[in-house]
Amino acid sequence: MSDSEFLGFEHMGLDPRLLQAVTDQGWLQPTLIQEKAIPLALEGKDLLARARTGSGKTAAYAIPMLQLLLHRKATGPVVEQAVRGLVLVPTKELARQAQSMIQQLATYCARDIRVADVSATEDTASQRALLMEKPDVVVGTPSRVLSHLQQESLKLRDSLDLLVVDEADLLFSFGFEEELKSLLCYLPRIYQAFLMSATFNEDVQALRELVLHNPVTLKLQESQLPGPDQLQQFQVVCETEEDKFLLLYALLKLSLIRGKSLLFVNTLERSYRLRLFLEQFSIPTCVLNGELPLRSRCHIISQFNQGFYDCVIATDAEVLGASVKGKRRGKGAKGDRASDPEAGVARGIDFHHVSAVLNFDLPPTPEAYIHRAGRTARANNPGIVLTFTLPTEQSPLGKIEELLGRENGSPVLLPYQFRMEEIEGFRYRCRDAMRSVTKQAIREARLKEIKEELLHSEKLKTYFEDNPRDLQLLRHDLPLHPAVVKPHLGHVPDYLVPPALRGVVRPHKKRKKPSTSYKKVKKTRTQNPLRSFRHRGKKPMPTAVPS
Repeated sequence: MSDSEFLGFEHMGLDPRLLQAVTDQGWLQPTLIQEKAIPLALEGKDLLARARTGSGKTAAYAIPMLQLLLHRKATGPVVEQAVRGLVLVPTKELARQAQSMIQQLATYCARDIRVADVSATEDTASQRALLMEKPDVVVGTPSRVLSHLQQESLKLRDSLDLLVVDEADLLFSFGFEEELKSLLCYLPRIYQAFLMSATFNEDVQALRELVLHNPVTLKLQESQLPGPDQLQQFQVVCETEEDKFLLLYALLKLSLIRGKSLLFVNTLERSYRLRLFLEQFSIPTCVLNGELPLRSRCHIISQFNQGFYDCVIATDAEVLGASVKGKRRGKGAKGDRASDPEAGVARGIDFHHVSAVLNFDLPPTPEAYIHRAGRTARANNPGIVLTFTLPTEQSPLGKIEELLGRENGSPVLLPYQFRMEEIEGFRYRCRDAMRSVTKQAIREARLKEIKEELLHSEKLKTYFEDNPRDLQLLRHDLPLHPAVVKPHLGHVPDYLVPPALRGVVRPHKKRKKPSTSYKKVKKTRTQNPLRSFRHRGKKPMPTAVPS
């Protein structure tokens, strides 16, 4: 088969059970990274692969790992059961997601392949029991894997065949450098290794020297984000911080943004400030908080994917962990000291059918912008990224433009002009709400949510294990009410709606509570998310963008 000819899954020599699992996933053909990486991995080569977020990197290493393990068991000599594969990821959520994907691909060979996730710190005893059974593949963060190696509940020196480092460019920035170096001392001298990353930076090059042996480098010739036909990217220039809150209020309250959205801010304190601000207007949101138990965070993501929530506020991995190389893990930005250092959402976490990503705060680095934007426009669905900027942020914005720059020199982040005077009537409401959200209110909100989520996660753990359907009735977007809520702010009188928008606006409606009939929520195709104020001519008027 020539290099130019397409290579399908059926041409890769995969086990029929894996092919059936791939079919069940609905994958008709491999992505570019899968097409290039899987054959090389099956040849036994070490790989250093760069591919954009959402390109199928997890399956690109999971499929050859499973194939090699199945082939060894089918054709090799009979040997003692042992851990043959190790997958290292920077966060607990990514570990859980990687384990889930590997298990789905191993559905038809579950008797032959067992997978264990050892990333959760609260389940140490149960993890030891799992490791005593010697699963074929272990998934975890470097710190948790190292802990088990030091306690000798996990032994790899005589058995490991394959090491995978996923999201390699995040490991060092999360402060895992020392743990990783110590962990490598417990591995055999010879093993096959994959490094998967969305970017190539100095940390990845350092990892390459530590882990890989004569690797094949796959630096795929593809843009880091989908093209403009699939992903629309805009910058929204706001003169003041107050204008950012005002604009966001108008977009959400007037339902100018349709479908599910992710709001990114740079600190956890900002997350709760934004949530309490929107709560003043009866706009329900969730905060994906690294201080919450892992079970609660995963439950929030699961219900968001099922359509229970329209909006989730999050900080990205640059902030939830140690965002700057050299800082100790767990010492994030001010207001985030208690955040779980192994929790993050900017990259890798699988949010389904996200219509819009709103960068309420400018991403701290160009790479962080790419990882945030990668949460939408996935699986051939359309998406939009709106970045709120201040006049003083033009320099870092230029660096993002430089990283994303197109070959023809045309700008990637298109200016999106808003006639703020059209929504000036809402300003007094915005100021009123902002005054209500004090530092004391934010502290009380964080404490209240942590207490409630701990109750749900720990005290009711046994109950929910016996009654899993009742777990769906838990809500994570209920009002926190540490600030004084004024009921009249939740209603938008007609006279405040700009005349040009009255044919476009749909009043914001509360999400329905999960049905007690437990019917499966149907997945819907992502809609065009923005009903925006796009300028046309000298006197631009807000018009609707068709769904």
